[in-house]
Amino acid sequence: MTFKANTLAAAVLLGSASLAQAVEYRIDTLAEGLNQPWSLAFLPDGRMLVTERAGQLRLLDAEGQLQAEPLSGVPEVLVERQGGLFEVALDPEFAENQRLFLSYACGTVDANNTCLASARLTDNGLEQVQEIFRAEFAKRGGAHYGARIAFMPDNSLVLTLGDAFIHREEAQNTSNHLGSIVRLNRDGSVPEDNPFVGQEGALPELYSIGHRNVQGVLWDGANQRLLAHEHGPRGGDELNLIEAGKNYGWPKITYGVDYSGAVISPYTEMGGLEQPLLHWTPSIAPSGMALYSGELFAAWQGNLLVSTLAGQHVRRVVLQGNEVVEQEELFGELQSRFRDVRSGPDGAIYLLTDSPEGKLLRVSPAQ
Repeated sequence: MTFKANTLAAAVLLGSASLAQAVEYRIDTLAEGLNQPWSLAFLPDGRMLVTERAGQLRLLDAEGQLQAEPLSGVPEVLVERQGGLFEVALDPEFAENQRLFLSYACGTVDANNTCLASARLTDNGLEQVQEIFRAEFAKRGGAHYGARIAFMPDNSLVLTLGDAFIHREEAQNTSNHLGSIVRLNRDGSVPEDNPFVGQEGALPELYSIGHRNVQGVLWDGANQRLLAHEHGPRGGDELNLIEAGKNYGWPKITYGVDYSGAVISPYTEMGGLEQPLLHWTPSIAPSGMALYSGELFAAWQGNLLVSTLAGQHVRRVVLQGNEVVEQEELFGELQSRFRDVRSGPDGAIYLLTDSPEGKLLRVSPAQ
């Protein structure tokens, strides 16, 4: 199905209207019937990989046709509530080594956490599959895994994690990985310059702490910064500038309240704890995030695109330095929960809808 809309008619402008430009676009469905699709990666030869939370890694050929059979070799995945297969990310040297990374829920319902594996993509599926990181500690339940991946300029990677929902106080505890972002070498070893290396009682993989459930992360090369967003409770979703060793406050400070309406913390700021660049209250439930780098939508060059679940739109965020100067809601006419958003190599924008009958959508100029 194809849609056409004008963003000034279909979107809600939340910043300075003078900065907005009319952009006409069309939305085409590339694939449908995807079981809770979670992440998308573009292969150099034009093919695409899509993860399904139920544990399947799917392949679309260079013509955009979804292959009938999932790829073999995916590690064993715990599918429980929010848990399952999450991110697929290509090694920065994929063209040479055909290596990719998968994040996923691992373990049992009573003892699980987020895992990261590396594998080699072949014509027969995944080979040389190896678990290279398992978050500590093994917790019960199936909530708040984080699980997004981004690569730093030195080709190390960061993996986002969650607080497991029932262990929110542990986001301040450097003796485990809950509620943190970790930084790893691509073989799973610890970079020597990680901020907590050598700190007594702290796990060396930690890069930042005090997070609730980080589900969007990217390296902004033009501005040499790491950006991440995370789910708040009821209100208080955050966009953060991530710096090594910093504490982002959860749950000591928050702009949200508990789902019951109870106060989590009376404080929105506190000495030594970082403030978000932006918080969304009420919650929009941010999921994926991309930095638009294509040429098809010149007006959006360099803007952040944040997919949302509860908000049922993609939030375009314009930053000048570290200041948010404009926001706009896009694609709300689809009335869909969006799990991921990507800036494609062809300049189009790609969306995954969050549903047992999920879709892969391509957004391009209307002409």
